[in-house]
Amino acid sequence: MPLDYASGADLEAHLRTRERLEQCKKGVRIVNCARGGLVDEAALKDLLESGHVAGAALDVFAKEPPAPDHPLFGTQNFICTPHLGASTTEAQVNVALQVAEQMADYLVNGGVTNALNMPSLSAEEAPKLKPYMALAENLGSLVGQLAHGELPKISIETEGAAAQLNQKPIVGAVLAGLMKRYSSSVNMVNAPYLAKERGMEIREIRNDRGGIYHTLIRVTVETSQGRRSVAGTLFSNGAPRLVEMFGISIEADLDGHMLYIANRDMPGFIGSVGLILGEAGINIGTFHLGRREQGGDAILLLSVDSPVPQELLDKICAVPNVQRVWPLHF
Repeated sequence: MPLDYASGADLEAHLRTRERLEQCKKGVRIVNCARGGLVDEAALKDLLESGHVAGAALDVFAKEPPAPDHPLFGTQNFICTPHLGASTTEAQVNVALQVAEQMADYLVNGGVTNALNMPSLSAEEAPKLKPYMALAENLGSLVGQLAHGELPKISIETEGAAAQLNQKPIVGAVLAGLMKRYSSSVNMVNAPYLAKERGMEIREIRNDRGGIYHTLIRVTVETSQGRRSVAGTLFSNGAPRLVEMFGISIEADLDGHMLYIANRDMPGFIGSVGLILGEAGINIGTFHLGRREQGGDAILLLSVDSPVPQELLDKICAVPNVQRVWPLHF
């Protein structure tokens, strides 16, 4: 009997019905080790008992595992085995080789193939995406550490060269950094699921157009104080760099122990902060300033060689024109 094998659905339509089985030549032998449900099991039992089907062998069933009292069990000329299609020596060797090759590809090149819980990443994509993922995780961590309360919405926007890349790893890295505010064990695999569990709406935006920077990632969150966004780029050597924070241009590395200070742009502020840290024996590594306008809102990001204790944070917060002080760690 000719069958149309164009698709699994067509094959299933041909073989599931009693009518189709009865059209087979008397004495036919049926073997199903493909998918459970391709053969009408009740009809198969009847046709085995009538002799129309001379024999049948299955290792797949419509419902697995089959019940101990399955009608086919004990039927004459019927053979069944557990669902072991991948358990032959050859199949196990091939699976072992494939797994070893995929692990080597991940460890050597960063490629991710056939993963169930994270986006696939080819060996060609991995080197290009690695610095972007580092930047994305730092941006997510930055807004996660500074934002107050719940974050119902987050937008992840890529621009220029970043928009041409696989977006899933970038989004996963942003969420991994962001969700560390809730759990220290979060990573880019489970972060998207944790974000959805908290009811967070995640929006991806891709802009092919180029802007001031050849490539850019922007992370925007909705907070109780309104919308807050940070943006970063990659330098020619692949080094990630923060370039915008809450609408203020600032160029800074995000690394190690840092302090974020929001203040009014007034004389004497820098000296006061430096003096407080210096007298406490805390060395400043880098010092990055940005302001919205002269005499207006300004921000300071500085890196320090050791954590700043709370009493020093309180001292800095008491400096005139300082609005907020917050420790960061990357």
